[in-house]
Amino acid sequence: MIGGLGIWELIIILVIILIIFGAGKLPELGSSLGRGIKSFRKAIKEPDEIDITPKQEDKEDKDKKEETGSK
Repeated sequence: MIGGLGIWELIIILVIILIIFGAGKLPELGSSLGRGIKSFRKAIKEPDEIDITPKQEDKEDKDKKEETGSK
């Protein structure tokens, strides 16, 4: 039992999916689902990147404050 579903429930769900999408679309659905899961796992494993470089405007404002403060 997977998550409360028995083998017969899984077979019925598979048959319904097969009827809805057809046999030709199942490989496409499987590959796109696999790519989605793979990219999701990759995004989870990558560390968050934080950009701490000051913006150009902030740097110019700081330089102007330093120039006026030193006079």
